Amino acid sequence: MSTRPEHVDVLVIGAGLSGIGAACRLRTEHPRRSLAILESRGASGGTWDLFRYPGIRSDSDMFTFGYRWRPWPGDRALADGPSILEYVRTVAEEYAVDELVRYHHTVRRASWDSDTALWTVEVDRDGEPVTMTTSFLYACSGYYDYDGGYSPELPGAEEFAGEIVHPQAWPEDLDHTGKRVVVIGSGATAVTLVPAMAGEAEHVTMLQRSPSYVLSRPARDPLAQRLERLPTRLSFPIVRWKAILLAVLTYQLAQRRPDFVKGLVRKATAQQLPPEVDVDVHFNPAYNPWDQRLCFVPEGDLFRALRHGTASIVTDHIETFTEKGIRLRSGEELVADVIVTATGLNLKPMGGIELVVDGEKVDVAQTMTYRTLMLSDVPNFAFTIGYTNNSWTLKADLVADYVCRVLAHLDEVGARTVVAPRDPDVAEERLLTFSSGYVLRALDRLPKQGDREPWKLRQNYLYDVRSLRRGRLDDGVLRFV
Repeated sequence: MSTRPEHVDVLVIGAGLSGIGAACRLRTEHPRRSLAILESRGASGGTWDLFRYPGIRSDSDMFTFGYRWRPWPGDRALADGPSILEYVRTVAEEYAVDELVRYHHTVRRASWDSDTALWTVEVDRDGEPVTMTTSFLYACSGYYDYDGGYSPELPGAEEFAGEIVHPQAWPEDLDHTGKRVVVIGSGATAVTLVPAMAGEAEHVTMLQRSPSYVLSRPARDPLAQRLERLPTRLSFPIVRWKAILLAVLTYQLAQRRPDFVKGLVRKATAQQLPPEVDVDVHFNPAYNPWDQRLCFVPEGDLFRALRHGTASIVTDHIETFTEKGIRLRSGEELVADVIVTATGLNLKPMGGIELVVDGEKVDVAQTMTYRTLMLSDVPNFAFTIGYTNNSWTLKADLVADYVCRVLAHLDEVGARTVVAPRDPDVAEERLLTFSSGYVLRALDRLPKQGDREPWKLRQNYLYDVRSLRRGRLDDGVLRFV
């Protein structure tokens, strides 16, 4: 005897920061709709549960990285991973969405049928195939591949007698105390790892092929400290909007006057470096500020480690690994007991889910994003991709609000389906203009954006607040059927 698949009105994929936030908003705005959250791993928290490397922390201030509707407690601007994980799980408990999470549920395939206006979702439940149906599919799995980070070819790696680790798969039993460590990389993960390990290791060397922009910022927000006597309902919006406006203005200035911003960053960096570290060799990127994400370090901890001599920085290319460490193209050999390959992440658009619409497989790379939250010609489907030039959660919050508005509009007009039909007159552009390696490696798998509204990505929170939270839904593009 066949059994009908379980049905929920909204199915959220992912129980990380985005998924928990989306579920909270749905519970608040649409309490009568049934809801479930599918999480492929065995715990909630996403990135903040997966990554366990030393010093893991946010590289965005917590007053914007936290949810708009649930203030981040305290005055700490750059928080450590465990604190962020506690915050996400606390919010989930407060809104009772922790009860909705189904762990070890990996979505493999989702098929839309226009006649029934339903998604049929094929799920791997800890090795057992399960089928569900939903009226609205909401992907909140981010765009990173949680199964493994990016590891470039490492010539001679098998010759190295020590241990090689990737930050995404950090061994719980790794002890770097008193050891010589080489961290390969120059991004946010590398600049976090180096000072975190330098206190206990014999020495830590940061080996980079090319430099990144690194800026120091206070670990605690000075404005939040000054306003600490005010009630949170008054102080939080002030501190939050200060952070938002500062980030937006900084990005816009960098886009319009890159040389000026480059000079400011260089001056600030040079003031914190010891004399033997040449700023023009090790902290002078070939790209302009915000062509890639800037790296922020709390209280200048990376620069402090360089000044104290517990860490050093080398800019060179790897020729080969050796038994004792790494031989560089310059001929220098870096001796190491532990080598950390902080070489980046892989992107996995839409969590790797196979999408099918009315029997036709969707090639995500051939779709165009509508307001960077829906795919062209894919009905009743939304996804979350945060900002690359600001806090991820700023955009995640806006997407959740927009989805809630769309669901309310469906009820209001008596429709079952919402879709953004592809406009053949809109020219294609790259979705993400960042020049970071993880973006360039995934261009052939990412959807496109358009050359005009509402298909164009603005990367501007102020604009998106107006368009996503307050703009008209019946904009002449979206179809409600």
